[in-house]
Amino acid sequence: MSTVDNAWLRMDSDGNLMIIVGVQLFATPVDPQRFRDTFESRLLRHSRFRSKVAKDMTGAAWWLEVEPDMDYHIVHARLEDRRPDNKADLERLVGDLSATPLDPEQPLWQIHLVDNCMGADGRTRQAAIIRIHHCIADGMALVGLLLSMYDQSSDARRPAEGEAPVPPAMDDDNPWLDLFRPITKTTIGAINMSASLWTKYVWMLADADKLAERMAKMGLVAGRFTTDAVKLVAMGDDTRTRLKGKPRGAKHVAWSEPLPLDEIKAIGRAVGASVNDVLMSCVAGAIGSYLRQQDEVGEDAELRAMVPVNLRKPGREQKLGNAFGLVPLVLPIGVEDPMARLLEVRRRMDELKGGYQAIVAMAVLGVLGATPRQMQNEIQNYFARKATAVMSNVPGPQAPLYLAGSRLDQMMFWVPQSGDIGVGVSILSYNGGVQFGLVIDGAIASDPHDIIRRFQPEFEKLVLMTLMAEWA
Repeated sequence: MSTVDNAWLRMDSDGNLMIIVGVQLFATPVDPQRFRDTFESRLLRHSRFRSKVAKDMTGAAWWLEVEPDMDYHIVHARLEDRRPDNKADLERLVGDLSATPLDPEQPLWQIHLVDNCMGADGRTRQAAIIRIHHCIADGMALVGLLLSMYDQSSDARRPAEGEAPVPPAMDDDNPWLDLFRPITKTTIGAINMSASLWTKYVWMLADADKLAERMAKMGLVAGRFTTDAVKLVAMGDDTRTRLKGKPRGAKHVAWSEPLPLDEIKAIGRAVGASVNDVLMSCVAGAIGSYLRQQDEVGEDAELRAMVPVNLRKPGREQKLGNAFGLVPLVLPIGVEDPMARLLEVRRRMDELKGGYQAIVAMAVLGVLGATPRQMQNEIQNYFARKATAVMSNVPGPQAPLYLAGSRLDQMMFWVPQSGDIGVGVSILSYNGGVQFGLVIDGAIASDPHDIIRRFQPEFEKLVLMTLMAEWA
């Protein structure tokens, strides 16, 4: 197991399990046996899904193939009848599973197929709650892998045994693409040094000047790379709010109904902003609105979110393992005016483009997997204190997908929070819609809906202000 994957394996704690959780809603029920057969044939093609993790006393870990117990890995369940809808029950089940460890004697994944999921729109759907440990792969790889298992029509033929299904086309408008364009083989090679050197020379967190000097002496990429490395390890705290706190392990989950992707793109074009700028502005607006209701933020308040950035080469999106860095995005949650906030988010995003913080952070993860457990925890907690949330934004396919003849209606996922971070925000686009998801530790807040319900109004404010500007 690579040191990066091992770092995620060792990050499990009582407050945060390193499990990526996804929810997929199907328009019509899928036959449970056909569902099981499909996942068994398509998922077990990958060795990590039929291997458990073996460890020794030194902290090293490796993949050991076993015979998966499919009765453990695929569980059939049903929600109670609660008219007119029982979405709250489904969200509660997702939250409970987010805080439930996976069996270490089995490959680290599990799927719950849940019947009788009744939504506020009056429709009854079937849900699949998918849990996969982060050491198997990161969110971008897993979304790509899982979506590749789906068919592109309801009458698609079943692939022959051993044949891989044709993956769906992903959205080319990758919201984080510009953040890792500067990363090249040369850059990666420049930081591909032993974990002991990184441990000795990079993690002198208390002395940023010496850090920069020693990195330069070691012959690392000068200029922007060194500057970004210093910024990453010397960044200050964001605004202290009730969303900071020590997680205790109980998780509360909520997600929104889809917003139209075309309208989001139209707003971006009207003001010269990207889709990502618009979405991040809505996130900042929703969180700021929630905290203002608690009388907790002023106009200068900021929230730092650690954002995973895909570092894979094009065409390798489905390669398992972890290949991403983290970009610290500071959101202006104190700016109440929607248009002013959007423009400020755009400015901050432009500043991040062309930087190297993501690649530095990826090297950090490699260090964590090779250092003693206590040192890993210290470094991990250092960064957790500097941020309030983890935020993921993944572009999915913009055409409907099918599994065993049933159309995939909606999907959402959450990446885990590490250290003392207790808030996770997820944004995922699929089939012309964009959904927001939120997971909050119970020690911080008990009702994520109080924030989720504010996303759409913030978006509608931007729509109104854009229309007013056009009429002016």
